[in-house]
Amino acid sequence: MTNLILASSSRYKKELLSRLQCDFQCESPLIDESILALETPAAAAERLAAAKATKIAAIYTGSLVIGTDQIADLNGTFINKPETHEQAVKQLQQQSGQTILFHSGLAVVRTRQDGQLECKSTVNSTQVTFRQLSGEIIERYLLLEKPYDCAGSFKAEGLGIGLFTEIKSTDPSSLIGLPLIDLCTFLNQFSYKII
Repeated sequence: MTNLILASSSRYKKELLSRLQCDFQCESPLIDESILALETPAAAAERLAAAKATKIAAIYTGSLVIGTDQIADLNGTFINKPETHEQAVKQLQQQSGQTILFHSGLAVVRTRQDGQLECKSTVNSTQVTFRQLSGEIIERYLLLEKPYDCAGSFKAEGLGIGLFTEIKSTDPSSLIGLPLIDLCTFLNQFSYKII
């Protein structure tokens, strides 16, 4: 069977891919993730996902490589991972009562023996509406979950779900960073059978 590689070191994405009960390995692509001038958040997510997968596919010819990237978007403004408590507080204050888009870019890439690149990519966007968040709620949430490595300063798969009034998505796994429905479609198109 074709070797499957996840071009990521994210434990969240590893956990999601593990749901498909397939063997895979992880390789960190280490690419420049700078945003291009005039690039939209959705376009950036798709481009970066493809760049990550392409870099690893160039090394592992014949393997199917999964690249992902997620960008949070508040009215066209990019929201990154907070990394510090202070930045997380600021992000949650900005998102309070707002609707945010989380764009999950996905690419599946294979470099054939003849050197030709095959790539399928898409963006799956999830709309998240936050409830009004008081300073006390924000501090309590951050103390309990410490989501400093997550775009938007929350973990939707955990306690962060309590920060929302609504989520609109075609794929519940997309908000965590790897849209599994789209991934299964692409793997099937590459004749890699999950079921």
